[in-house]
Amino acid sequence: MRPVPTLLTLALAAAFGGFTATAINAHLDNRADAAPLTASAVPATGALPASVAGQALPSLAPMLEQAMPAVVSVNTKQVVRVRNPFFDDPFFRRLFPQVPQERINESLGSGVIIDATRGYVLTNHHVVENADDVQVTLADGRTVKAEFIGSDRDTDIALIRIPADKLTALPLGNSDQLRVGDFVVAIGNPFGFSQTVTSGIVSAVGRSGIRGLGYQNFIQTDASINPGNSGGALVSLSGQLVGINTASYNPQGSMAGNIGLGLAIPSNLARDVVEQLITKGVVVRGTLGVETQNLSPQIAQGLGLDEARGALVTRVLAGSGAAAAGVKAGDVVTAINGQRVDSAQALHNFEGLSTVGRTVDLEVRRDGKPLQLKATLKEQPRAVTGDTLDPRLTGATFVDLPESLRQSGLNGVLVSEVARGSRAAQSGLASGDVILAASTTEFTDLASWRASFNPRPQQLVLSILRGNQRGQLQMR
Repeated sequence: MRPVPTLLTLALAAAFGGFTATAINAHLDNRADAAPLTASAVPATGALPASVAGQALPSLAPMLEQAMPAVVSVNTKQVVRVRNPFFDDPFFRRLFPQVPQERINESLGSGVIIDATRGYVLTNHHVVENADDVQVTLADGRTVKAEFIGSDRDTDIALIRIPADKLTALPLGNSDQLRVGDFVVAIGNPFGFSQTVTSGIVSAVGRSGIRGLGYQNFIQTDASINPGNSGGALVSLSGQLVGINTASYNPQGSMAGNIGLGLAIPSNLARDVVEQLITKGVVVRGTLGVETQNLSPQIAQGLGLDEARGALVTRVLAGSGAAAAGVKAGDVVTAINGQRVDSAQALHNFEGLSTVGRTVDLEVRRDGKPLQLKATLKEQPRAVTGDTLDPRLTGATFVDLPESLRQSGLNGVLVSEVARGSRAAQSGLASGDVILAASTTEFTDLASWRASFNPRPQQLVLSILRGNQRGQLQMR
């Protein structure tokens, strides 16, 4: 128990302190009443004013009113045969005739009208791939049947045409002028929500190295791109088409939704593909005619290079553009047209995005010294028949691997067709087989596969991938 003088002192101090605090608060309240109201004292509201200091707030609405009618919904149907071994027997089919033998797969994507007069609609190859019926729904609600003009799997571009009038087209912009930080808008039909608009910026340009996709030179954006946006428009603030939305990246899968990593095909690339589809019906690509590999630190050191960067030339095909330019095995290609080449895949990607007849400037290191060469790209072979390579392959047709498989790490050629009863079929070769290696010299693509048969081998053994199974096949 404290002494009384002490308690009395504490009580007086508390009383005096309370009186002082009350007086100070009253003084401050009087000052607040007399002071003018400042901006910091204005209560926050949820509504934005229509203007600030007499100026209208910026809005994308005027541009979108012009752009949105050019973006359409693309609906596809594919008839798929349902195989049930139980009902393959004619007896059971008679007993259960009502059991369906086919089903219809439907999918939904987006498209962009790029020519209102001719009704051309640009979309993704994967949106219309293998479709038996394609219907386009316009922004005004009309639905029309589309005609397939052509597509290119490796750039994921497709062109269709619709017989309709009073169409609105988006002008194609120059995607080469895009800079990181430019504002863009994505328009499409994500998850079936038609005429959806999202906005963001250009996060990166020239994006590549993404597994499972084709030739890559993507615009990366954080504008939301979700399933159903594929084939839709990436639009600049001036209302020009600068990209075709094609994919979104999510470690949990695209159906998990957008996480701010969207990819679009540049409009300049799309323009080149469309021109070829209209004039030729197919896309013809250029090639230098070289086989390359990546550099290891040991190889780079042995070649007198400071870093393991570039594409090491391992073979130059006879009659190729590279051979005419003077490229030799052992050269390291470090840049094309001033664009860095960091790997063999980067060089291959550049070739796949280039047209036949294009002349390019090569920066090469030879014996550790820099060298400038100029080469003209020649046409890549589209298909090779087996009888032109070796009699044991008669009846088979070979094509380059789809770029999506190559991006997944495979090298080789694809068997696109095998004639029934042919010599190749009798040896067991089947359509869809991927030939990874053979008892010829090494090869990585169709051009080098063809060159590997000079001279023809005495025995021809193929290492193939069929589905998920690997094995060897001796051709007789």
